[in-house]
Amino acid sequence: MSIKSKVLIGGAAACALALPSAVLARPVSLAVQLKDYGGDGAYLAVYLTDAKGAYAGTLWVAGGKAKYYRNLSDWNRLSTGDGNRLAGVTGASVGAGRTLKVTADLADALIDAGYEIRVDAAVEKFRDSPSEVRVPLTTAAAGKPQSGRQYVQSLTFQLP
Repeated sequence: MSIKSKVLIGGAAACALALPSAVLARPVSLAVQLKDYGGDGAYLAVYLTDAKGAYAGTLWVAGGKAKYYRNLSDWNRLSTGDGNRLAGVTGASVGAGRTLKVTADLADALIDAGYEIRVDAAVEKFRDSPSEVRVPLTTAAAGKPQSGRQYVQSLTFQLP
């Protein structure tokens, strides 16, 4: 296969992925309520995976020191190849008992298509919690709180 063919195929694939989000997207509001676990602020990675569990994009990362991102192990492992994984999607860590609220524009094509919203959590001097909570990105799951395993009291998302 020639270099020109590879470039055309790569360009077509990139357009196919970008087109649905550019045409039909909606703001999805997420709320991650933390338990009052009695420790320092939590680092959180909120991200999407596809039906096969492959990384599909980062929605938000809470926590400002990149050296601790390795503790968000599932997200870190899955997103390593994404050079833009932190572009405009970072903020401060989230204190125990507090709520992280994020709004992200998601392509309509992702909803009810096997995607999941996942949250990894890490707290200094406590155990890390990869895939702390997982919820299907479906209209049926919207508005229904999903409990986490260790630090997350609930993850709720709203569709307009």
